[in-house]
Amino acid sequence: MNTENNEQEEAVDQVATENHDAGIESSDNLTPEQKLEEDLANEKDKFLRLFAEFENYKRRTSKERMDLFKTANQEVLQAMLPVMDDFDRDLVEIKKSDDDVLLQGVELIYEKLKSTLVSKGLEEVAVKAGDIFNADFAEAITQIPAPSPNLKGKIVDVIEKGYKLGDKIIRFPKVVIGN
Repeated sequence: MNTENNEQEEAVDQVATENHDAGIESSDNLTPEQKLEEDLANEKDKFLRLFAEFENYKRRTSKERMDLFKTANQEVLQAMLPVMDDFDRDLVEIKKSDDDVLLQGVELIYEKLKSTLVSKGLEEVAVKAGDIFNADFAEAITQIPAPSPNLKGKIVDVIEKGYKLGDKIIRFPKVVIGN
């Protein structure tokens, strides 16, 4: 039992020496007021760290929530893009006919659908024939010999329109570039 007490005393002395060496005063040498002040300082430090951690958590979750709201409709909007493509193709074909009433009706429905999708945050990625090809904003399907020297490395034709939701591109435009 004596050996056990001696070992405990040695361990306590070693910890006290390490604390003293680290610049921490032994709590045995402190007055009750100094102990309370030290405890208060420790608790204030814990509180400030916990408060800062909580503020970071609130900021992070708020940002994640805003990102989620911005892209919550993404799946539905992506499902509607083929319908928009079909309308584009239909309008081209209907314009070839002489039926103005049919054309007006289809244009009316198309504009209504388009304005609804735009109100939900959908935007068309603006690329057109003659623009310089940028792989960050368009997907090259194929390269063809450039019809004119000024179209080398540029977009010759847009096969499929691209769309973005906020700042994020949800479908890249598919283009043909001149070689």
